[in-house]
Amino acid sequence: MSESEQALAAIIDSCQPNTIVALGDTAQQLAQRWSEHHECEVTRVTADDTEGALSLSGGQDLGLVSDTLEHVSFQQGQILIGQLRNYGTRQIAVLVRDQSGWGLNDFIALGFKREARLEADGGEPSTLYTYNISSYNHQRPWNNPRFWANPHMWGKARW
Repeated sequence: MSESEQALAAIIDSCQPNTIVALGDTAQQLAQRWSEHHECEVTRVTADDTEGALSLSGGQDLGLVSDTLEHVSFQQGQILIGQLRNYGTRQIAVLVRDQSGWGLNDFIALGFKREARLEADGGEPSTLYTYNISSYNHQRPWNNPRFWANPHMWGKARW
């Protein structure tokens, strides 16, 4: 198993999903292996499915994307990832080759963080980005009544 496959498999193990949406060969193979040993519903999606509205049955526990963003336009890739997030996918892992044109700032803008830089089987480096709905928007200490312009008015007036 390659380093990139091991990284995706570790994410699946840590998430313990009951539902997975998988895009790309590597993601689909790993999702299939997981579903063979656990009760898990796997939805396979292709890049062509993003042309229309991506149809998923409710929220998914985990979205895996591999071997996909390199083969679609940047705009299609943004739509694909945005649709996964908008359908309520709780965690998303995207494995993308470094030569694909996607960079760290592109993923940060979508709410992702860089998880790891990996070496692929062919020697071409890739990067693993992850998104987790429960931790992407961390609590900020300044966002409370103490730091408002008029903290003494907190809860007293309705605008």
